[in-house]
Amino acid sequence: MRHGKYPLIITFLVPPLILYGVFVLSPYLQAFQISTTDWLGYSADANSVGLDNFVQLFRDDYVWNAIKNNAILLALVPVLTITLGLFFATMLNMGGRGGRAGVVGVRGTAAYRLVYFFPQVLSVVIIAVIWQQVYHPNAGLLNAALKPFGVSGPSWLGDPRTAFWCVLAVMVWANVGFYVVLFGAAMQAIPRDIYEAVLLDGASRLVTLRRITIPLLWDTVQVAWIYLAIAALDGFILVQLMTNGGPNFSSDVIGLRMYNTAFGSDTKFGYASAIGVVMFFLTLSVAVLALRASRRDRIEYS
Repeated sequence: MRHGKYPLIITFLVPPLILYGVFVLSPYLQAFQISTTDWLGYSADANSVGLDNFVQLFRDDYVWNAIKNNAILLALVPVLTITLGLFFATMLNMGGRGGRAGVVGVRGTAAYRLVYFFPQVLSVVIIAVIWQQVYHPNAGLLNAALKPFGVSGPSWLGDPRTAFWCVLAVMVWANVGFYVVLFGAAMQAIPRDIYEAVLLDGASRLVTLRRITIPLLWDTVQVAWIYLAIAALDGFILVQLMTNGGPNFSSDVIGLRMYNTAFGSDTKFGYASAIGVVMFFLTLSVAVLALRASRRDRIEYS
């Protein structure tokens, strides 16, 4: 009986592994191979060029501009999203004034959660269209709100000085609601007695958040950081839909640069694959560094 279970395990395990290898691992391996060719994507000719694509890539100012923008997103999107997520989740779960030792959420917590989570039910296309209208220079909601104060708003998505920051703000807005709900669910699992003891000792809510909540939620924060870092490096769809990297490449990102190189007028699939390989290693490095940098001793509570 002990040896009879292996055929059953293999029967159920091998088909998924084969599918994973064919549809997930194989494209990755093909990308490495294509990155060493001059393949144009729609032709049968693919001549080997060695590492020429990578040499050209490191001399490409457009690629470096895209990487710079991704680096800014990587530095700001996780920090802003997690900070806002923790703040709103804390207010929803222990921001009220009533109850035992003040450990109670604000009134209407369920409604607030629904409002915060609402962007998650929208597709990226809908989010892009909504915010394009908000940022519209003539009929947009943002400039209309500034007009009563005598402020003439700029062309937010048409100005190289503001387009990138407008897209960054939308990325934070689109993601923060999910992490409000995620952090809120994690806070609900923390025993109320811990909060009550700390607040009765006179600790402020800010000290409670910094000394109690964040250490106990550190595993959740770590996962959120990794996902947001990957989104900052890989999430080009919103940028493409809102600005397509413009104006004047001011909001270009590495994923969009790869896409436009492959499917633009030149259709340089070989060069685009080289960009994809670099992007793969950047994403992998960021994930590993985030795991190592955020490693802490696990805090247990019962």
